[in-house]
Amino acid sequence: MIGELGEQYGIADCCRVFEVSRSGYYAWRRRQGKTNLERDALKLVLIKYHKASRGSAGSRTLSEDLQGAGHQVGRHMARSLMREAGIVSRQRRDHKYKSSGVESLVAQHELEREFYVADINKVWCADITYIQLGKRWLYFSVVLDLFAWRVVGWSFSLVADATLVSESLRMAVELRGGPKGVLFHSDQGCPVQQFRLA
Repeated sequence: MIGELGEQYGIADCCRVFEVSRSGYYAWRRRQGKTNLERDALKLVLIKYHKASRGSAGSRTLSEDLQGAGHQVGRHMARSLMREAGIVSRQRRDHKYKSSGVESLVAQHELEREFYVADINKVWCADITYIQLGKRWLYFSVVLDLFAWRVVGWSFSLVADATLVSESLRMAVELRGGPKGVLFHSDQGCPVQQFRLA
């Protein structure tokens, strides 16, 4: 308050009105300036660690990181610094599309990890991935010809099901003129299975 009023009325007069010694006021101001500089420096370090965590670190993790770097920062102070810096912890939500962890044995594993293929249209591989669009997921299926590692079919959908994979396989068959005897290989996830084209 003295600092604000001091610009209009002078520091000496304000100190006299508030019954504060000028030397005491200036000593307090120096301490505040030093404290603010240290806090600002600590905030910069905290922001660096938060960015390194891709925005997922919270006050507990950040206080541990800062302590590991030699700073005396508890969880509550880390939370206060986060608030001042305008950063929040953002945890990634688990995705509902998960593997059961159990290998499906629907088809015999004929490829045996021999991904070098000597001719076109002998082995095609397929897989599904997902892309987050806002609050929804878009599923993308792709079919590769292992001879040249070229995409020969693809499709996308809001649902990961057999239709998604069938569409990408249908595109590959049409694009390549309906070849016979192609081994279609996948990781045997539920919508994608391994079989040989008749």
